[in-house]
Amino acid sequence: MNFARDVVESAPRARRALVVLESSGTRRELSFGEVAERSARLAGALTARGVRRGDVVTTVVGSTPEWVLALLACFRIGAVALPCTEQLRAGDLHSRLEAVPPRLVVASERNVETVIEAGFDGPLVRVPDESLFEAAPAPAVELDPEEATLITFTSGTAGDPKPIRHGQAYLEGQGVQAEHWLGARPGELVWCTAASGWSKSARNAFVAPWLRCAGALLEDRRFEPEQRLATAEREGVNVLCMAPTEYRAVARGAELRRLPALRHAVAAGEPLDPGVVHDWRAATGVEIHDGYGQTETGAICGMPLGEPVRPGSMGRPLPGFDAWVEDGELCADPATLPTFFLDGSRDRPWRTGDRVRADEDGYLWFEGRTDDLIISSGYRIGPFEVESALGSHPAVAEAAAVAAPDEVRGSVVRAVVVLRDGERPSEELARVLQDHVKERTAPYKHPRIVDFAAALPKTASGKVRRAQLRGPEPPRR
Repeated sequence: MNFARDVVESAPRARRALVVLESSGTRRELSFGEVAERSARLAGALTARGVRRGDVVTTVVGSTPEWVLALLACFRIGAVALPCTEQLRAGDLHSRLEAVPPRLVVASERNVETVIEAGFDGPLVRVPDESLFEAAPAPAVELDPEEATLITFTSGTAGDPKPIRHGQAYLEGQGVQAEHWLGARPGELVWCTAASGWSKSARNAFVAPWLRCAGALLEDRRFEPEQRLATAEREGVNVLCMAPTEYRAVARGAELRRLPALRHAVAAGEPLDPGVVHDWRAATGVEIHDGYGQTETGAICGMPLGEPVRPGSMGRPLPGFDAWVEDGELCADPATLPTFFLDGSRDRPWRTGDRVRADEDGYLWFEGRTDDLIISSGYRIGPFEVESALGSHPAVAEAAAVAAPDEVRGSVVRAVVVLRDGERPSEELARVLQDHVKERTAPYKHPRIVDFAAALPKTASGKVRRAQLRGPEPPRR
């Protein structure tokens, strides 16, 4: 198999593959034929610089064509792509370079200084550089399904980020979620807004859309809620894939409205609270289909297409995927997951470390990480239940719930709340929020401690670092 040959070169050459919105304001389109030719020439340029089959090529590039073409060039010649987000500081990047030493680094001009500061002294390719596409095209090699093709790092919510290796089968295996969750159709335009370097962007920014012969939108600009909506409207985006944090920010920072071309929306990366689903459905007429996966596994489950969305649920296991809840933890059979990572054992169940419950219809509901579970007076409380209730209050922008030690109850729920613009912290507001949670869920789940913070500590991919919130130092009020 070879993704570059079997997917990109097999698509109609004149069909739109990429729509590119650059930070300078320039807009351009590339067809599948152009993507195939340019990536083959870039593969030739990498080969000329000593990159061979099995070598690691690290990218520190934004959401630009050069990022996509660099990954595709690696797929073509059997090199192993390691995309890194631009949000990494030199120390973060140094750790990744030490953990997985690359043969060569591809970096945007704006990231070259960070790469050098991180201590890399090997071959460095700077982009954009049109001379790279003057090289002779490299042939697409035959690759084994278990041959490494992609490395992505975990986001570090439960410890230091770790490198996860995926094989060639990972690329083709995205076809399941592409068909049954992302739901793109041939000729449509898909916009996955995840920054380059994360697991979701590596699979949904272009791999999954292209498996469905759909085009992909890339935007190399800072996130602004109103601009996000305006871009989707102007470009005629048919399928939108964003993180729940972005859906919340757009719902609260822009004027939600119907987008004529938008047919389908999906979310993944963190739990999606029901209130956001209701807001988007009411304003846009489109329901957000939540999904779930891990860097190690790829997508495992998602809200099914063609069925009513159940707000707050992350759906059911994807067709052919065997996943179940055991002792409150989501487990899966790796042998049924075509996107399972290379270094994981396929001979025993994979325990995700996420607390999940299943309802009578088989829909799964996220409750929190196993180490995030709050046990208070014998009650087991998932933080997401509390966070969802808090997030439904109009004064709250976002919230996180963690355990706080208590001499009588063992632990109590502590909420750290970020208020919306114009709201001010007060003891009265804290009591209002406590009562609000009591009204929306079992009273024993309400936060007995409410702290206010300017922001929540998060990983570079936007996931809340609850371990940091549980630390000895409370956030500044």
